[in-house]
Amino acid sequence: MKMVIWCVLTTRKFHYVYSRPIKGNKYGRTEEFYQCEECANCSHKEKCCKCKGNRIVRINEELTAFHKEVLNNLNCIHGALLRMNRSIQSEGANGIIKWNRSYTRARRRGLNAMNLEIAMICCGFNLHKFHLKKIAIRKAA
Repeated sequence: MKMVIWCVLTTRKFHYVYSRPIKGNKYGRTEEFYQCEECANCSHKEKCCKCKGNRIVRINEELTAFHKEVLNNLNCIHGALLRMNRSIQSEGANGIIKWNRSYTRARRRGLNAMNLEIAMICCGFNLHKFHLKKIAIRKAA
């Protein structure tokens, strides 16, 4: 038995119509289609849909569950701390590469060449950090 969805603007029900697999999805996910019971006399029809008949809504239950999990992870205290830490770290690295190393423009064209250039810059940045860390360890010992 499929669930009945209620419209937020009005008290109209959306009834299950059919399911179909999502095209191009290698994980075998399906989406369910729900249709409103009656849109002809609805005062919100022009805001709600542009179709001639009743509004049809597509829902992917697995994707909705993933979205809820992601939002729960992001909104918890641990997620907020990780977001804060990541924003500090990535901004610092980009700032060092752009300002201190004077990297302001790409020298190559094409997707593969750009990927190679950015990978080389990141490797150089990480090697420099590793070198500075080794020097600091030697000085401390």
